[in-house]
Amino acid sequence: MQNQDIMERSNSSKVVIIGGGPAGLTAAYELSKKGVESVVFEKDQAVGGISKTVNYKDYHFDLGGHRFFTKVKKVDEMWRDVLRDDFIERKRLSRIYYNKKFFYYPLRPMNALLGLGVWNSFLIFTSYLYAHAFPSKEEETFDQWVSNRFGERLYRTFFKTYTEKVWGISCREIRAEWAAQRIKGLSLISALRNAIMSSQGREGKQAVIKTLIDRFDYPKYGPGMMWQTVADMVQKKGSKVLTGADVEGILWDKERVNAVEISVDGRTERVRGDAFISSMPMRELIQKLRPRVPEAVLRAADKLNYRDFLTVALIVNKRDVFPDNWIYIHDPGVKLGRIQNFKNWSPYMVPDSEKTCLGLEYFCFEGDELWSMSDQELIELGKREVEELGLVEARDVVDGKVVRMPKAYPVYDSNYQESLRIIRQFLDQIGNLQIVGRNGMHKYNNQDHSMLTAMLAVENLSGAKHNLWEVNEEQEYLEEKKAIPDETIVRAFSRMDKLGFATAIGSVAGMLMLIATLWLVIKGGEVIGPNLQLLGQYFIGYTVTVKGAFIGAAYSFVWAFLSGWLFAYLRNLSLAFFIYRAKRKAALLSFKDFLDHF
Repeated sequence: MQNQDIMERSNSSKVVIIGGGPAGLTAAYELSKKGVESVVFEKDQAVGGISKTVNYKDYHFDLGGHRFFTKVKKVDEMWRDVLRDDFIERKRLSRIYYNKKFFYYPLRPMNALLGLGVWNSFLIFTSYLYAHAFPSKEEETFDQWVSNRFGERLYRTFFKTYTEKVWGISCREIRAEWAAQRIKGLSLISALRNAIMSSQGREGKQAVIKTLIDRFDYPKYGPGMMWQTVADMVQKKGSKVLTGADVEGILWDKERVNAVEISVDGRTERVRGDAFISSMPMRELIQKLRPRVPEAVLRAADKLNYRDFLTVALIVNKRDVFPDNWIYIHDPGVKLGRIQNFKNWSPYMVPDSEKTCLGLEYFCFEGDELWSMSDQELIELGKREVEELGLVEARDVVDGKVVRMPKAYPVYDSNYQESLRIIRQFLDQIGNLQIVGRNGMHKYNNQDHSMLTAMLAVENLSGAKHNLWEVNEEQEYLEEKKAIPDETIVRAFSRMDKLGFATAIGSVAGMLMLIATLWLVIKGGEVIGPNLQLLGQYFIGYTVTVKGAFIGAAYSFVWAFLSGWLFAYLRNLSLAFFIYRAKRKAALLSFKDFLDHF
């Protein structure tokens, strides 16, 4: 991409987009479809953000794996429009390495039982039952949230070590909001909706829990292929995507952004626009606003934290290493967090079928011991650790490459929520600036949700009033909500008032008996109501007379009342059992769903 004529070209752009990751490029793509030119500024030398693909000697590797599966129809349509036949379907296999054993993920009961042992499995199950019988009243932190749902022993077995390795802080510091946003399926409404859909035999991708799919689509050469193609398409329609362009200042006044100052090839240039869309990390956005924002807002931004990330790609001189797409490393004895086998993501990712490319993922903070190690030191660390895990012998590693990714994950610590509230309140006053994407909103969204925020932001430029903060992992999308509205589910599964229902049934039955008997009495004749007269064998004292009419009405009321009460009781009991099963299934799916959200 060329960095020439920036001033001339970008001055004519009505929309300035900060950040060339999935959110920023999606905004540019949507604008180009509307015939609106834009300019995208990306600080890195390649587009895609954390979804980019690195090419090292024709070995392609991701910064983490990025499966392409979504419930958002317009996101899926964009993927198809851009990549067309360059999507391939892949079979998923992933496992957990824990206590020197491999566990299939999602968990398989016999595999888990044999791996954990009968006694440990019994204790986990007992802990699970105890958590549901006596849940913690407080649910402010991650450990409280998970323990309440899965039991403390399972939390310590499969959650604590890996979570703290990923985030670098205690689980007591991580807010419960992160777990609630990232772990789906525990909403009663969504559990019932899923249960109804399953009972109706829904088929196809829309019926599948997103992160539990056993097959997924993937670009032939990795997700970076998607975003490089989008950048090319946008530029062919007259917009600009400029890499190596660092936004150094954002000029604003009177509740509007007027321009950005960018540094390109050692020179600073000013670019004006009518509307601005930003996916740069929120902390940087606030710090780069000129003039300086109020001190309270700046302090709030300074408290926003990020977890950084680095990938050590190892080229292994072996055709097959392990069958998994990726493996989670729960062993506290190594620093390694997760291993990707990119050859198993796509055979096109490696130029030599006799070799394998592994991506070793390390979670760290910028400037800490891991981050500060030299590339060669990191490669040697990776070789030692994969050998220690029994996956690869160090001597089989013939080459390596290190890629660092700062601010990969926004941290949900004890400070973030209040800081976010202050910053959002301030940004709401700037009418022509919208923030989108994971880091832009300091919100742990997936790629498709980040793209959706950008799509809605573009619609807002045309007069829509979308609240971008409503897009998150808990959202059930409009097409699904229209199928079974929440209010319909609430009505269908609401408890029946046993006393009210029984009284109503009894009253109707008693009234019908009274009217029927009195009608026969008034009608008269030689034989009055021979069939109704037989009720006297069951209703003691009943006859087809005026007196008998009231006696029959009383009997009818009592029996119908009892029948109605029993019916309502059994109906409530059966629905309660159905709801219990739906909630337990949702909880199980949520546990299986957990690790994919890192």
